[in-house]
Amino acid sequence: MTEAVLRSESLGLLLWRRFLKHRLAIASAVLLILLAVASAAAPLIEAAMGTPSWETDLMNRLAPPSLAHPLGTDELGRDYFIRMLYGGRVSLFVALVAAVTAMLIGTLIGLLAGYYGGVLDALLMRLADSVIALPLLPLLIVLAAIDPTELGLPDALVRSEEFSIYRVAAIIGLVGWPRVARLVRGATLSMREREFVRAAEALGAGAGRIMAVHILPNVLSPVIVATTLSVGGIILFESVLSFLGLGVQPPVASWGNMLTGAQELIWDAPMLVVWPGLLIFVTVIAFNFLGDGLNDALDPRAIER
Repeated sequence: MTEAVLRSESLGLLLWRRFLKHRLAIASAVLLILLAVASAAAPLIEAAMGTPSWETDLMNRLAPPSLAHPLGTDELGRDYFIRMLYGGRVSLFVALVAAVTAMLIGTLIGLLAGYYGGVLDALLMRLADSVIALPLLPLLIVLAAIDPTELGLPDALVRSEEFSIYRVAAIIGLVGWPRVARLVRGATLSMREREFVRAAEALGAGAGRIMAVHILPNVLSPVIVATTLSVGGIILFESVLSFLGLGVQPPVASWGNMLTGAQELIWDAPMLVVWPGLLIFVTVIAFNFLGDGLNDALDPRAIER
């Protein structure tokens, strides 16, 4: 086994041990894994319970928790527990897709700005500053309120159940990249002056290869941390948009539009508001704790000590 491999394995073990010291991050990771597995298994749980999430029963609306309905039923008599699981699938999917989209866009722009510098750097960073300067929630509301049919999209596509999911994820992802871009740009400015990058340039390596092979792997740590920390905020934005009727549209369930459906019943069935609100709160806090743990584990200053 070569010295480089041994050094890589020892660094990996060091990072893992540092992460294990962050108990809240470990607990948050376990909680998020359980929540993701339960949400992904929603169809199996639905089949095992024999209570279809789409089946309405107006004679059994707003029923209290029971063996047949662990969290009771909603205003249409649908099982609330199954609806919560399906809502988790949508909310977590939107958050992860939007976070990855913002990460990819921000990483690309940050690499280009940091490596080439000059006029390109100035233009891209002024664009990032312009997006950051805008109030994010009003901007998302305005973008979400645009009629997609006016953009030339087919009416059949716009009316499909899945369209609102991908639309919300795309909108949030397309405006969430500037902070990642600034992080990557700063790290790239430092990396491009390192000896191994200069050596690669002297050997004739192209700009694309240098950015992809020599710079990108060394700037991933802050990107991973920033992306993890952003997921909680994205869940909140998706919930707010869905709550306002501009996000994921019924009959597709998300935690945000479940809150919308329950707001008029808060005095008759307060738990219909409590459960999705509690899951949103717990998930956001868990992602923030996970991001803090990753930040502590991947902090190069702490690793060097």
